[in-house]
Amino acid sequence: MPLDETYVGRTYPPTEPYEVGREKIREFAEAIGETNGVYTDPEVARALGYPDVIAPPTFVFSISYRAAGQVIHDPQLGLDYSRVVHGDQGFTYARPVQAGDCLSVTSTIESVRSMAGNDILVVRGDVHDKSGELVVTARTMLVARGADGK
Repeated sequence: MPLDETYVGRTYPPTEPYEVGREKIREFAEAIGETNGVYTDPEVARALGYPDVIAPPTFVFSISYRAAGQVIHDPQLGLDYSRVVHGDQGFTYARPVQAGDCLSVTSTIESVRSMAGNDILVVRGDVHDKSGELVVTARTMLVARGADGK
């Protein structure tokens, strides 16, 4: 059954705050093979004008995708997650994520469409800091493959 297109524009409650730690940023940078000192060395980050280390651009994927779980597991939407593949990911930054940030994500269904027997869902995650400032917007495209195996 196709996804319910009337859900476009539906916004889910913000997540509990996630505190971004210097060590988490370092671990993430190492995991992706990033060697730039701005991600691991506070002195390098300060020399570049940041108050502390900053996170690589894809760091927020884990917290924005976790927030999208509210959408993914909404039984009324009708998404069969066993048929989902990750289609695309994008980030639009207002400023870098930095150690010490306390971030919450509000997920909104940005679009739902059908193409070639598949449902395509785009979830926008607006990531705000504790003062309410928008830090980054993450867009996640999920493709729910059609029941005929396409």
